[in-house]
Amino acid sequence: MNEQRDILIGIDFGEKNSQICYYDRKENEPVSVPMKVGSCLYEAPTCLCRLVHKKGWSFGMEAEYFSREYGGILVEDLYRITGERRAVSVGDEEKTPPELAALFLKELLKIAGFLEPLKNIKCLIITTPKLTKERVDNLKAACESIGFQIGQYLLMDYSESFYYYALSQRPDTWNRNVGWYEFHEDQVSFRKLTMDITTKPMLVRLNEPVTTDLSTDAAGRDIDFYQFIQRTVGNDLYSSVLLTGSGFDQAWAKKSTPLLCRQQRKVFLGNNLFAKGACYGAKEKLEDKKLKNYLYAGDALVKTNVGMELFIMGSMAYYPLIEAGNNWYECSTSCEILLDGPDELVFIVSEMGSKEKNKISMALPGLPKRPRKATRLSLALTYQSEKDCVIIVKDMGFGDFFPSSQKVWRETVQW
Repeated sequence: MNEQRDILIGIDFGEKNSQICYYDRKENEPVSVPMKVGSCLYEAPTCLCRLVHKKGWSFGMEAEYFSREYGGILVEDLYRITGERRAVSVGDEEKTPPELAALFLKELLKIAGFLEPLKNIKCLIITTPKLTKERVDNLKAACESIGFQIGQYLLMDYSESFYYYALSQRPDTWNRNVGWYEFHEDQVSFRKLTMDITTKPMLVRLNEPVTTDLSTDAAGRDIDFYQFIQRTVGNDLYSSVLLTGSGFDQAWAKKSTPLLCRQQRKVFLGNNLFAKGACYGAKEKLEDKKLKNYLYAGDALVKTNVGMELFIMGSMAYYPLIEAGNNWYECSTSCEILLDGPDELVFIVSEMGSKEKNKISMALPGLPKRPRKATRLSLALTYQSEKDCVIIVKDMGFGDFFPSSQKVWRETVQW
């Protein structure tokens, strides 16, 4: 592995299994790290074990082994745990979700050879099926407890990883539509990646998933998937189709595989797509900027611009607070303003790609009566999801002349 101090690491923190890869700057592509040297095993169960017969922790397959053979305390379902705020009992200890996530991440980094990750890693990017407010807070706290500062780690969901993976391949694999089949044992879902060339930047979207059940016997499974391909891809033009998850096997897909490859579509199969997509995402966000003419309008994207009209340097001007096009968990801002007028704040909002602007007011009931420009307010906006924005306003007073009333106003809005 390259020994530079600018290594980019991608981690797929999955529901059942996780994996890790690094960006090889000589080959200009991510490389998956095997769980055992010389093996082709790239996934580890997303679990931990507190060792009883000796101090310490193990993870993955070793965690399952020590739990089974030596009575270690197995902590399963780490993915679910990181989506909650309550602590978990591990023997006679209480461990918070960030503590457990940090233990798991450190063990995974050791597999990649990073005993002191802060000395080598430029950016750690974690991708996971879905990012809720709780999971975002827990994974951020885990990264920071290891020592990574804001800007040295990034988070993204699977759909965004898919976007970066797809658009980091040769252009002929994504210059038309890209299809994504995700298998979950006896179920498969389909999503279509499309580009709107009429917008600047070009908006790239993943359609909502369409799902179907699959038979358990091989022949029926092949027929079910074949019919599902006909309903989803049909005769539309696709540059490529990607298959992820567990449940697909060419041994049973005798009829459906040729249909996937029809019209010279390129078909990719693998479970390392998300970890590699995370690496590609870090490379693009921090270094390349090759996709600056594209904007991924993903599931986690904030699609509304929010600002205010303020006097700046003596002139009325639009002051941006939140810019559309960023993931909700990256959107937060704060500032201080002097109130000059009614006891309310007026926000200017506009949808991404639209010139139409709307005004939305927030009342401040109970605000003490003071002369104009004698009320200083602290304003903070933080997103809790792709739609829910929390506004917190605090009365700061105005020096010794007008002490703060200590009043705080809080609203959750969907612009």
